[in-house]
Amino acid sequence: MSQPSPLSALVLACAVVAGAALAVPSIAFAGDHGRTPRPDVVQQTLDHLVEVDGVPAALATVADGKGRDRDRDLVAGVGDLATGARVPVDGQVRIGSNSKTFVATVVLQLVGEGAIDLDASVETYLPGLVRGPVDGHDITVRDLLQHTSGIGSFTSGPPFVTDGAVTLEVLKNWYIEPHELVALGLAQPATPAGAWSYSNTNYVLAGLIVQKVTQRPLGEVVTDRIIEPLHLRDTYVPGRGEQTIRGAHPKGYYAEPAGTPLFEHTDIDPAASWGAGDIVSTPGDLTTFFRSLLGGKLLRPAELAQMKTTVPMALPGVPEGWRYGLGLQSTPLSCGGLAWGHGGIIPGYQTDGGVTEDGRRGITVATTTMHGVLPQAASADVEARILELVDTVLCS
Repeated sequence: MSQPSPLSALVLACAVVAGAALAVPSIAFAGDHGRTPRPDVVQQTLDHLVEVDGVPAALATVADGKGRDRDRDLVAGVGDLATGARVPVDGQVRIGSNSKTFVATVVLQLVGEGAIDLDASVETYLPGLVRGPVDGHDITVRDLLQHTSGIGSFTSGPPFVTDGAVTLEVLKNWYIEPHELVALGLAQPATPAGAWSYSNTNYVLAGLIVQKVTQRPLGEVVTDRIIEPLHLRDTYVPGRGEQTIRGAHPKGYYAEPAGTPLFEHTDIDPAASWGAGDIVSTPGDLTTFFRSLLGGKLLRPAELAQMKTTVPMALPGVPEGWRYGLGLQSTPLSCGGLAWGHGGIIPGYQTDGGVTEDGRRGITVATTTMHGVLPQAASADVEARILELVDTVLCS
């Protein structure tokens, strides 16, 4: 049996479920130094993802670093397997755990305003909520954003995983409150205190802290502080029980168990991911967000520096150079320096990408199925192909 790729290992370890699982940023370790990509290299890669690897549709936005927010929007495949409808250019997709970077950015804005202290205990803001194998007195807001709290992920056990098998199809119409997600996370075994361990529960708690401090719903705060100021016209936080995608979008596909035939899985209740992964966006908007963040348009230098202070992503199969900050990941580029981003997986969609240190150059690639549900060989090929593409674009 072949060994899983680093991304596969990370996805499996984080229990790929319900829109809140982690996908590492597709940036890093492939490519020739200093090369200039052929004008069609992005399109060629998208075509290969569809025609060879079996992804229903692939979308990408490439920002060239010449002062424009977007350089090119490209698509491949079909937006609906049943009808053969075209893929909408820069169509809306569920961005999964990229949502964590939005939440972390809001928390750090509030830190800069003196409303939140990164090193204050979670108990300070959510008294009595975190009890069990981890106590809210013993962990900080920084621990939540950095995934060093020791709190288990609510996606690691029932109903997301049952008897070791991922069980997501039955959760398509399931509504749950954020506090209930926290309870599910606290029911999971704790991980070693201070050690990096990815947990979706951390970002539900971070979202609850934002609500407690601002006295407003998390979605409204994210909209007011990030989406509207950046004019992300095709990005939104779904409302309670809002299962459909509002704008033009390719349909999403899923398979359970992995390797079985894909089926359409576009409309889902976002409650099962909430602050850990519920936002809808487009490759273009997501590229603009990350470029703006790294370019200093959303955070003051002190808070951006905190966000970029990283710890190793200590997980079997993940390369040594991959690191995690406060809702932001870094990966070495083949041409030197770092690329920054996050990544996101949700049943039906996967989004990967990266931007350069100064935010000038960036790319986001979205596919209409989670790579982990394809047959193992195809999933590994998809991951490697996107890693190669992002490195090529950022090193050009």
